Amino acid sequence: MSQELLNKAAAGSMKTETPKFSVGDTVQVHVRIVEGDKERVQMFSGTVIGKKGSGITETFTVRRIVNNEGVERVFPMHSPKVADVEVIRRGKARRAKLYFLRDRVGKATRLKEIREPSKKEKAAAAKTAAKKAAEAEDAAAEAEAQPAEAVAEKV
Repeated sequence: MSQELLNKAAAGSMKTETPKFSVGDTVQVHVRIVEGDKERVQMFSGTVIGKKGSGITETFTVRRIVNNEGVERVFPMHSPKVADVEVIRRGKARRAKLYFLRDRVGKATRLKEIREPSKKEKAAAAKTAAKKAAEAEDAAAEAEAQPAEAVAEKV
């Protein structure tokens, strides 16, 4: 009973749409900062090295290098302080936590990028798929026509 009440209370604070990103992506987190009576948005960009939790307790860790010093921040996914998470580039990661990046320096911290296909590449792929579909239809039509001709020859 108490777990149901906790879930109902948490549902009111959860964001309806969460950004789609994964471990290894380079992101720019827009963080709301209150200074006195003013509020501003500050950017924190870096590589996502881990995600954990679920529901209202979901968090993600972002790491970046500032003045040759590694800086990591843990952001709650559903926090009102996190205004937006913008994916700058997608990185290829073969594990869930990229803690090994803490020991690396310079270019060794880079991950291989996963590129989205360009408009030209998408158009070429669609054209190729349409051509293959047309060839398959022609082959099917020929297969249907051949048995009818063979039956006509036997009679």
